[in-house]
Amino acid sequence: MSKLALVTGASGGIGQSISEKLAQSGFDLLLHYNANKKEAVSLGGRLTDTYGIQTEIIHSDLSGPDGVETVSASIGGRALDAIVLNSGQSFHGLITDMPDTAVQEMVQLHVSSPFLLTRNLLPAMLRKKSGAIVAISSIWGETGASCEVLYSMTKGAQNLFVKALAKELAPSGIRVNAVSPGAVKTKMMGAFSNEEEEMITEDIPMGRLAKPEEVADAVEFLLSEKASYITGQILSVNGGWHC
Repeated sequence: MSKLALVTGASGGIGQSISEKLAQSGFDLLLHYNANKKEAVSLGGRLTDTYGIQTEIIHSDLSGPDGVETVSASIGGRALDAIVLNSGQSFHGLITDMPDTAVQEMVQLHVSSPFLLTRNLLPAMLRKKSGAIVAISSIWGETGASCEVLYSMTKGAQNLFVKALAKELAPSGIRVNAVSPGAVKTKMMGAFSNEEEEMITEDIPMGRLAKPEEVADAVEFLLSEKASYITGQILSVNGGWHC
């Protein structure tokens, strides 16, 4: 019987790599996206053709108040084997320059929506007493970053969500962990100039940015039976940066 996983933010660089890894492992996939329909549809078709799995595309804006219900309704009562909470975006700037709308959207996207979506999908997982959840956090959720105070705050909240939920769900056979990437070579790095990216790279002990596939490898591990006794952990994938 095929396993079923939801990947939110599947159309992004990290989301696509995670989806590819899970497809290789035999998961049927529910691929959520917000803005990039073309990438999501292309990804689903490619994974189906390459790995013979079933894919379903779900569109929803998880930075808005109605996004969770849209995803939940699309899934219905299906019991998931894995949930990857990957939707995210950053906001660069001084705290005094952040508009109220940015605060509301970021808290909704990184804190409220993951919480509410997980709450809605858990009953089916609890009935079968198995499954795994992985959130994609950030190094800034562990150490904090100047000019990314809002992003750091929401990712820090994600980390504590993971640790608390892991304790609550462990007796039911459901594991909860997070992967905390450092700087990853994706479109999100487009917010930085070439000079700024070079400065970041020079500050990383391994001397390079992470590849999305390296983050996906960590997610695949945490969802696998090889991690059967690992829960409540924040796995840093950062090349030694800010350790």
